[in-house]
Amino acid sequence: MKSQRPLRAVGDERIVRAGSPVHLDETDKAIIRELQVDGRMPYAKLGPLVGLSQAAVRQRVQRLIDSGAMQVVAVTDPIAVGFSLEALIAVNVEGNLREVADALAAIEQATYVVITTGRYDIMCEVVCEDTDELLTLVNEVIRPTPGVTHAETFTYMHLTKQSYSWGTR
Repeated sequence: MKSQRPLRAVGDERIVRAGSPVHLDETDKAIIRELQVDGRMPYAKLGPLVGLSQAAVRQRVQRLIDSGAMQVVAVTDPIAVGFSLEALIAVNVEGNLREVADALAAIEQATYVVITTGRYDIMCEVVCEDTDELLTLVNEVIRPTPGVTHAETFTYMHLTKQSYSWGTR
C-alpha cells in the first residue's frame, strides 16, 4: 500500500456530534447565511450587512461557534489536494448502532458518518489516496469492526454538486 496515513485516528477532534437545537434570532441567521456564502468575510464587512458593529458581530460569530451551531472551516477539493478517490460505504450492523458509528467516525479517512433508516444502518463517506488505500480500509478496518455484518462500497465517479449554503430555519 502506498499510503502512510494511519487507518485509525485516536482522539480525532474533527468528529462532530449533533447537539441540542440552539435558539437563533434573525441576526444569527443572517450571519450564518452570509458566512455560508463567504466564510472568510471580514467582520468589518459582515457587521454592516447584518446590522451590527464589527465588535458585536465578532462576539456573535464566536457564540455561534462555541454553541456548536456553526463551524468555519476550509472545504477543499480532495482531488486538488492529492486524494484520487472518494467513496460512500453503506454498512449493516448487528448490535449497537452508535458504538459502530463511533468506531467508524474514528477512522481518519472517514469524512462523514451518519446513522440512517432503510436498507443500510450507517453511511460512511471516505476520502482515500488511491484504490489500494480504500481496499485496505474496507478489508482490514471496516469489515472487521465489531458489529459490522455487511459493507457495500460505492466509489464516486464524478461529484456533480456539493453545497453548504442551505441557510437556516
